Amino acid sequence: MQDDIADIILEMLHGAMDELDLGDPWSLATDIGPVINAQAQDSIQTYVEKARQDGRLLKQLRAPNSGYFVGPAVIEVTGIADIEMEVFGPVLHIARFKAENYDRVIDNINASGYGLTFGLHTRIDDRVKNASSAVHAGNIYVNRNQIGAVVESQPFGGQGLSGTGPKAGGPRYVQRFQRPAEALQAETAALTGPEVDASAVQEKIDALSWYEAQELESQAMSGPTGEANTLTLWPRGLVLCLGPSAQDASLQAGTARRRGCPALMIAPGVDPAYGIDGFLPRSLLTTLQDIAVVALWSDQTDLRSARQALAARDGALIPLVSAASELDSYCVHERHSCIDTTAAGGNASLLAADSD
Repeated sequence: MQDDIADIILEMLHGAMDELDLGDPWSLATDIGPVINAQAQDSIQTYVEKARQDGRLLKQLRAPNSGYFVGPAVIEVTGIADIEMEVFGPVLHIARFKAENYDRVIDNINASGYGLTFGLHTRIDDRVKNASSAVHAGNIYVNRNQIGAVVESQPFGGQGLSGTGPKAGGPRYVQRFQRPAEALQAETAALTGPEVDASAVQEKIDALSWYEAQELESQAMSGPTGEANTLTLWPRGLVLCLGPSAQDASLQAGTARRRGCPALMIAPGVDPAYGIDGFLPRSLLTTLQDIAVVALWSDQTDLRSARQALAARDGALIPLVSAASELDSYCVHERHSCIDTTAAGGNASLLAADSD
């Protein structure tokens, strides 16, 4: 919450909270129902009580005496780093920031590694554009609530620790449930060679990781009047191209770069000017940092070793792509934005429409 307006917004927020009705979720008059069970109730109440003791609880409503209810609470924090767990309950965290530190707020959000939904309230178009391109979140909601997942309108899914894609209800969703015949039949023998040095590989990755992602494609989605839904594609990140042959690695790198992703080729026979000549021990896939996709068209034994190494990693899941026809789709992130156009004065496309 921008510091300039925080006090005004908080006053209105507290007033709105006083109008909330806690009770039976079957009743149309109810705004907030109970949490899922006694354990959740106890956990959230303990969390809120700790904030009260620390002097960070700004407001809390009383909860009904019966049932697993938690009184809605507003807690002040200095930033997203203060929130160490996901609170599944009626708890709102407020962090103040100065306008000149806006970029730092986005950076801190991205640093968390999580990116399911992101909400923004502003009438400044440049702010919407800049935030939508900078934040690493799957679904972005502007000037509206953050609840929405409508098939073919608001495809839903995050990135990083919040999802690998594709989005549920999106144009690429059903396709991911099938495997091309080549992936099931291919048995390219794994190649061996001198093992590459882990530190040399990481150094190459670090040199390639500093790139500026640019929007690749944009698709208008359906939606009601007064709402603009757009699905965009963005480069996923660095693609590790492991061949197994130098020719395979070159084809993999070409696909990755066409999608705006940096690519590092590692395979026996690779020209050192364009990659690393040698064999990457699959165990290194557990520890290498800042990789987004691994491409390897090898035999099942080799692929199994790569999968096991990737599964042992901490953090976001890294896909292993074993078929050429699948690589293109794995090189991109889907990002969806939903904008309430009525909040900024109306739907410009309707206002500009010919009266005929």
